[in-house]
Amino acid sequence: MIRKIQLPLQTLNLVVGFMVWVLISSLMPFIKEDIAIPEGQLALVTAVPVILGSVLRIPLGFYANQFGARKIFLISFILLLFPVYYISIADSLADLLIGGLFLGIGGAVFSVGVTSLPKYYPKERHGFVNGIYGAGNLGTAVSAFAAPVVAENFGWSTTVQLYLVILAVFIAGNFLLGDKKELKVKTPLLEQVKSVYKNEKLWLLSLFYFITFGSFVAFTIYLPNFLVANFGLDKVDAGLRTAGFIVLATLMRPIGGWLADRFHSLILLMFVFGVYTVSAMILSFAPSIGWYTFGCLSIALCAGMGNGVIFKLVPMYFQKQAGIVNGIVSAMGGLGGFFPPLILSLLFNITGHYAIGFMALSEVALASLILVVWMYFQGKMGLAKEVIDHTIEGILITDTTGKIISVNPSFCSITGYQENEVIGKNPSILKSGRQPQTFYEDLWKSIEINGFWQGEIWNSRKDGQQYLQWLTISSIKNDAGDVVQYAGMFSDISSHRVKKA
Repeated sequence: MIRKIQLPLQTLNLVVGFMVWVLISSLMPFIKEDIAIPEGQLALVTAVPVILGSVLRIPLGFYANQFGARKIFLISFILLLFPVYYISIADSLADLLIGGLFLGIGGAVFSVGVTSLPKYYPKERHGFVNGIYGAGNLGTAVSAFAAPVVAENFGWSTTVQLYLVILAVFIAGNFLLGDKKELKVKTPLLEQVKSVYKNEKLWLLSLFYFITFGSFVAFTIYLPNFLVANFGLDKVDAGLRTAGFIVLATLMRPIGGWLADRFHSLILLMFVFGVYTVSAMILSFAPSIGWYTFGCLSIALCAGMGNGVIFKLVPMYFQKQAGIVNGIVSAMGGLGGFFPPLILSLLFNITGHYAIGFMALSEVALASLILVVWMYFQGKMGLAKEVIDHTIEGILITDTTGKIISVNPSFCSITGYQENEVIGKNPSILKSGRQPQTFYEDLWKSIEINGFWQGEIWNSRKDGQQYLQWLTISSIKNDAGDVVQYAGMFSDISSHRVKKA
């Protein structure tokens, strides 16, 4: 029971954490009526929670593996009580900057659930599960939508204090419903960092998340004030439009994870960064409110989808180091939300418009698209494929669930099956039925212990003819030492057996 409720509980934890994280930006139009904030400092005040919210993700992801999500969420929410109360009584710019910095704890809890929840589900569901958890982004929409409405009636200070009640409820909820028996990973931090920091995939994923999650955060904290200042919208209308951006991005996150469970993740990322490039270019031309809405919603769609896809790739590339890698990648995403509002504000002060900032986003997205294409073709091409295609032994490669993902021409020649007839199927279609179940149990036990199995085995061709194979099955590991595929190489030795007889 406790294990089953971890996904909804931790997703709601993220909703609350993100509600608190964007508290200041959601209420900024009200706060600046009471506290004098220079125009040039507005972007800094709304962006400062992102600093701690990004940097803290690395240790929180690591400690979530060490001590479990229950303890980390509990401690985080207790600590958040202090800055939330401090902001509710703030009366100066300095108060907002100090309190806002520590609100970052709310954003940092992201790496807790994304590290903890995959432990409860099989690998083929990690994309969808992390996508569901990531939908906790909805907390930013809740604050953007609800906080201005409440503040309109009760004032911004009282609105902030209501967040204390919400935090208290979730402190009690985690104490009672958190999993005390969560599987712990005790690998030392330094050892985990050493094992991944040279891996180029870590930094490419960090760049991609820097753009997708960073733009999500940046637009979330930048839109309320921007829509009021540039299009003359009233504060509640601006809050509603911002909430629409957040809701679309949030809904697309689990959909992105779900799609990544079924289709090639890198092809999905090509689509994401292709649309990013065009959308940011549209925004750079300072369009009307209609085209501006279209550009923002296109970015919301791609930001959410990209976020879901990237956290399908993280546990796929890094299984044992998921905690620290989740922390690093998500920290880069958080920092991606810190710098753009400041850069946009600086460029606006210099040039009088935001065109250069959006054009820069378009260029970075285009560079990312090129990198994704490179990753895709690097994985598809190479010397290994040439060797596989020209060897006389039949070769089949499966994923870790046993589905055939590739065969070579000799496989087709020996078995009689064409490639499109076996892709996605289990190698059991080749079984002859001559070997007992204990034979296969010993075979997989040998692969698990030694990394390979080798021996004779009777299998069937497509036409039902049975023949004797000399078969070698090897596990294929990634740079981190995790099994990612299995490769079987075999040859038909029936004729040799006949000659001996």
